[in-house]
Amino acid sequence: MQSRPSLRHARRARSVRRTAPAALAAALLVPLAAACGGTGGGSGAADDGGKTTLTVLAASSLTDVFEAAGAAYEKEHPGTKVAFSFAGSQELAAQVRQGAPADALVTADTKTMAGLKAEVGKPTVIAENRLTIATGKGNPKKVTGLDDLAREDLKVVLAAPEVPVGRYSEQILDEQGVRVHPVSQEPNVRAVLSKVELGEADAGLVYITDAAAARGKVDTVTVPDRQNAVASYPAAALKDSAHADAAKDFVSWLSSAKAQKLLRDAGFQKP
Repeated sequence: MQSRPSLRHARRARSVRRTAPAALAAALLVPLAAACGGTGGGSGAADDGGKTTLTVLAASSLTDVFEAAGAAYEKEHPGTKVAFSFAGSQELAAQVRQGAPADALVTADTKTMAGLKAEVGKPTVIAENRLTIATGKGNPKKVTGLDDLAREDLKVVLAAPEVPVGRYSEQILDEQGVRVHPVSQEPNVRAVLSKVELGEADAGLVYITDAAAARGKVDTVTVPDRQNAVASYPAAALKDSAHADAAKDFVSWLSSAKAQKLLRDAGFQKP
């Protein structure tokens, strides 16, 4: 029986499977442009009934908390509506480089944001996160730590190394000398979590906050801080935003007491 490819071997195979960056970015722009009210030349969504609509591109791991944050911001700013587009940070970066009509960006790592210096204003780190091992409900395979992810009887799923959570996963596994043979490498953390929830994988590395959002559907195994990685979430306004002042205000608001409480309540850590 043929063994599954190692993590390092999977890296070499990615070039065969990867969609051409330009084609991927173009495909990503179609639904985003539609969501933003058209494909006109200006960035940012069109005004909606006299309200300024801010389009915020945000990492998938922020999905739940940002829905609540958006509602809180709109309540404090009745003249503004916030529309989110969630995806893996690498996909968001591709959208920005291709001129997506958006106003602000929040990624799950500083590396992705640093690669967009020409497109974004000064970023501010609004939160931090760490990884945990997600397992099936009841942890039927009795996973106890990172070392177990190398077991031949486990189906392990990871995020692709192009994705921040995938890079963090590689980092902590490499540092512990754990060789993992993933059954798949997913485009974002929510896809990893979904594989575990559906029973298509026995375990996967995800953010603590995503596992918390799936409480009751998956179990978790703690990764000690000494073996873990810190994920930083920078936010920045886009230089091409059609609503530059409002975009900067939203980014600033993410560091406010109200927004920070929402992030803490969702399990994100203080930067």
